[in-house]
Amino acid sequence: MNKSMNIRNLTLVAMGISLNVIGALIALTLRLPIYLDSIGTILIACLLGSKYAVMTGVCGSLVSGFTFDPYSIYFAPVQLSTGLLAGLMYNKGFLKGKKTPLGVFVFSLPTSIISACIAAFLFGGVTSSGSSYIVQILSHFNVPMVVSVFVTQVCTDYADKFLAVSLVALGVAVLPKSYKLSIQQRIN
Repeated sequence: MNKSMNIRNLTLVAMGISLNVIGALIALTLRLPIYLDSIGTILIACLLGSKYAVMTGVCGSLVSGFTFDPYSIYFAPVQLSTGLLAGLMYNKGFLKGKKTPLGVFVFSLPTSIISACIAAFLFGGVTSSGSSYIVQILSHFNVPMVVSVFVTQVCTDYADKFLAVSLVALGVAVLPKSYKLSIQQRIN
């Protein structure tokens, strides 16, 4: 790789981190039951692959954690899983067309399990996310905390990742074909 290609990758990763941080801030500010913190990770997974997506996701969690949402740091393993699995699903063609719902499920299920464990065992089910409201509502119906956190995470993670994949697909679709080819040639 030459120097300009490394700079392009770094610039794309920085853009992905920015998308994650801005999305997370919007979701936190509006107390949405979804997270919006992986749009950049998924974009980079599609453009550059899993290695760069993992870096994007983890760095986004760290930036968010050190600036406005301390809980975000603890959820960095979720971003690691998202970046790795979204890149694999994209490369296998499972984030395009009719396979998208299945591909999103395949990579959101492990992230849901990781997030549920972190939320339940580190924070008792209550974090800065708007999904904590769902956990609290379920607890009023005597649903055990671990079960309510897991059910909430599976549903909200799937919705969050499906929205992110849909937005990324729209964004990638409008990129010039020559730009997408230059990125793919550089990766291979």
